[in-house]
Amino acid sequence: MVVRMSGQPRTGSYRERNSTADRALDILMMFTDEERVLSGAAVAARLEVARSTAYRYLQSLVASRFLEEAPGGGFRLGLRVLELGRIARRSYGLSEAAAPVMAKLSEAVRETVLLTRRVGELVVCVDREEPPAHHVRLSYERGSTLPLNAGASALVLLAWSDPDEARAVLKSAPLQRFTPATLTDVDAVMRRLAEIREQGFSVTRGELDPDVLGIAAPIRDDEDRVVAAISVAALASRVPKKREAPIVEQVRSAAAEIGGRLALMNG
Repeated sequence: MVVRMSGQPRTGSYRERNSTADRALDILMMFTDEERVLSGAAVAARLEVARSTAYRYLQSLVASRFLEEAPGGGFRLGLRVLELGRIARRSYGLSEAAAPVMAKLSEAVRETVLLTRRVGELVVCVDREEPPAHHVRLSYERGSTLPLNAGASALVLLAWSDPDEARAVLKSAPLQRFTPATLTDVDAVMRRLAEIREQGFSVTRGELDPDVLGIAAPIRDDEDRVVAAISVAALASRVPKKREAPIVEQVRSAAAEIGGRLALMNG
């Protein structure tokens, strides 16, 4: 997240530095009903890059199953896209269940409230709620992503994953450091996840952005599986330590309420 006052231009952030991700999204957006298969040459031309560079992007998408090689040549959308579509459809029910609870929590704590869920190696912001007349805006939009090793909601979502899977995901790529407080050692993150599971929530100060406090709790479905997280994100300077505990209880209560609403919707 990047903290900025209303009208203040954004500075560079981790979401703006990954040009490879931008290229991957550009390629995925090229597919339409009229163009279900794309050649490497066509992708290179549209991206205005060398064919070798385009093929490197394409092979990366193939390796992650977002694309696959078409039988007659070229590339088509892969099964991972279908899996994400299924998850997206489920998230609409989640958003509907969470919306009134998020609004109530945001009004009560007078801070930004986020709804997130994990999709593979990504944590995605499904929805957000801000109190009225909020003069300080946290740049964390719907659809934006977080790394798994930083941020209260990301850590909560990983904490209730299978430990072997969590370790494998953390080891799959070097963990990025965003502030001096960011954990980048896999063993240290795993110990942190165990602590979060034991206490039932996560609190982070300055681990993703230096000035931001996050308080998150897991949302469970009717089978007691953690399917999402709800969190409060605020300027750390506005939330002294003595105010943390009441917000933690409000966040946990909101998570339980959303879980109950999900159970009613799925019942």
